[in-house]
Amino acid sequence: MLDDIFNEARDHMQKSIEAMKKEFLTLRTGKVTTAIVDNIKVDYYGTPTPLNQVGSVTALDATTIAINPWEKSMLPEIEKAIQQANIGVNPNNDGDFIKLYFPPMTAEQREEIVKQAKAMAEKAKVAVRNVRKEANNKIKRLEKDKEISEDEAKRALDKIQKLTDEHIAKIDEALKAKESDIRRV
Repeated sequence: MLDDIFNEARDHMQKSIEAMKKEFLTLRTGKVTTAIVDNIKVDYYGTPTPLNQVGSVTALDATTIAINPWEKSMLPEIEKAIQQANIGVNPNNDGDFIKLYFPPMTAEQREEIVKQAKAMAEKAKVAVRNVRKEANNKIKRLEKDKEISEDEAKRALDKIQKLTDEHIAKIDEALKAKESDIRRV
């Protein structure tokens, strides 16, 4: 019973960290990545479709992303979707493909993005703490129902706290790495 609670808590905490890292990919650092446009949906014949499914998305250099649609008729739709996504750049359509030129980031922009990263990390920490609370409640319920002893409950609660501390530390490490990545010029 307790092992199930531990495994479930560990899995959920790990998923919180993975979700945060996936969110981190959407943040711009000194070098642009194609992940910046991952959340953009294009109206593909009436169906909202991810941008990378209507054309190839490549980073040409540190400041430019090129989108080459598989159907040239999709150029206006892709352009419109990028403008609506409000990612901080205007698309340049040359009739064959679209280029996104990202200007170098200012110090203020970098600090703003660091704030966004901190908010994402805090959200992940809250998720981890919620998992801890849920696990603790299950353990206390087992103790109340006399399915485990008081000592077993105490050890289990300590183990859940240790698990929580480990995952919070991992979140802090990931945030620290992302911050230095964002601030690197």
